[in-house]
Amino acid sequence: HVQLVESGGGSVQAGGSLRLSCVYSESRYCMAWIRQSPGKEREGVAAIGMDGRTSAADSVKGRFTISKDNAKNTLYLQMNSLKPEDTAMYYCAATPYRWAGLAVYEYNYRGQGTQVTVS
Repeated sequence: HVQLVESGGGSVQAGGSLRLSCVYSESRYCMAWIRQSPGKEREGVAAIGMDGRTSAADSVKGRFTISKDNAKNTLYLQMNSLKPEDTAMYYCAATPYRWAGLAVYEYNYRGQGTQVTVS
């Protein structure tokens, strides 16, 4: 099965930017970024399908951009205009379905996560 390794998290002030990266071992998956903070449900942040279509949660539209470079086997999440409510553990996730959108329960595989803290 696919292996996922995230990086790029950290602490930033509100209004700042971060870029998360996720190196994956196989490219034939629909992929997403999912976040979770203590006491809250997992939330699908953004997804990119095998055909390149994308989707983003309303809470991040216009601020976050998901992209993928299959030549580098790397998934990205560019996060701009960060807000304190974006603070969470961010996970890279994958599913063999061609498209799963932001349905977090469809993503079978997940990385170890990278923490994003916005103050």
